[in-house]
Amino acid sequence: MGLDMYGGKIRKEETSCEGQVFFQWRCHPNLHGWMFGLHSARTGCSDPFEFNMVRVFLGAADLDALEQAVLDERLPHTVGFFFGELDPDQAEEDLDFIAQARALINDGWDVFYNSWW
Repeated sequence: MGLDMYGGKIRKEETSCEGQVFFQWRCHPNLHGWMFGLHSARTGCSDPFEFNMVRVFLGAADLDALEQAVLDERLPHTVGFFFGELDPDQAEEDLDFIAQARALINDGWDVFYNSWW
């Protein structure tokens, strides 16, 4: 048990497909908190317990903001049942995800974040 997190991709024209996983994190609570903040700003959802198995689509501006937050070490401190602890080495993984996501968007994919806990 724990916080499983995924970067997914789906073709813009595919509306019924679940998408494909291209990136995975395990127990990265602060990134999850950042994604919840983005989701909350878009939807008004304020209950983090409702943020489970929810796709958050990411555009270029979102990836820019995420990159800046990672580089500035400004991902929000986030705790949750089975979420685990922050690993300082995860910043490199986050930047790798951002680079892959940008490349996919440039190739015509929609990119999203999803989690399960």
